[in-house]
Amino acid sequence: MTKPYLAKIEKIKAKLQVKKPWDSVIIFALNILIAIPLFIIIHQNLADPEWPFQLDRILIFAGLVALIQFVLYKLRTILIVCIALYLVALVFGSVSGTYGFMAVYEDYRAMLFTMAEDAHPQDVIISKLLPFPNKSRVIDAVDYSNPKVRNFALMATTKYFKDVKGYKQHRRMIQCFAVFKEIRNNWNYVNDPKNREYIAYASESLQHFSGDCDDHAILMAACIRAIGGTPRIIHTGDHMYPEMLVGSEADLETANYLIKELLFVEESRGKEIHYHIDERGQVWLNLDYTANFPGGPFMSEEILGALTFN
Repeated sequence: MTKPYLAKIEKIKAKLQVKKPWDSVIIFALNILIAIPLFIIIHQNLADPEWPFQLDRILIFAGLVALIQFVLYKLRTILIVCIALYLVALVFGSVSGTYGFMAVYEDYRAMLFTMAEDAHPQDVIISKLLPFPNKSRVIDAVDYSNPKVRNFALMATTKYFKDVKGYKQHRRMIQCFAVFKEIRNNWNYVNDPKNREYIAYASESLQHFSGDCDDHAILMAACIRAIGGTPRIIHTGDHMYPEMLVGSEADLETANYLIKELLFVEESRGKEIHYHIDERGQVWLNLDYTANFPGGPFMSEEILGALTFN
């Protein structure tokens, strides 16, 4: 047979070859899972031209899906293998009771919910990618919507600093300081069981106000979040501690005055306020259990990872 004739036969075979539809289905499903969070980021960071029927957003989403579909299709062989291995790992995790299908679903749903409510949704993805020990367990343990946590935080705000006048726009900050004071006055450091990392839920720690640094950080973060504050938990390698969002550097000046002149006068006398400034210029105040006042000295200033609860 001549080469042109063989080439023609191969072309006919290619046309008659049955395609595997499940490849396309899997790739499209993965496309949608990737496109939704990326669309949220784009949507939050672009000015709204106020087109009728949100046509601009529809076009953006359609274009995003088309672009991702093209890229995924080009990498389909590698992706199918990776997805197969990932599914095997999830099956094993579901059977063994570790990280399985339900955990993935809950994490993805929580991420989308948080991104939709956040002014900078890309930060949510970044925080998810940062190294953090027992990340999913810590996130679950910050159960700020638990009635016990909410009621405790409310109690603290009525117990301390209720009579401070003239700072209405900083009321939330003052109330978060009240939560810090109540937890600090009652916290009792207790080690985890030997050779085991025990992660206590915030609602659980309220029973005895005892635990190690991660338990304290979880309780502080949950209580501050329960009254509308924005906390984050810092991981340093061998230590965890909580911080709260103060705002701009101008807000830091207000916080400094409140702490040193009105709320924690004796505890902070002659001492400086300790904080971090993130890449957006936002100020985060140290609330570690070793501090006697908000912004007290760091036990460890290093940041290897951070979980923010917006």
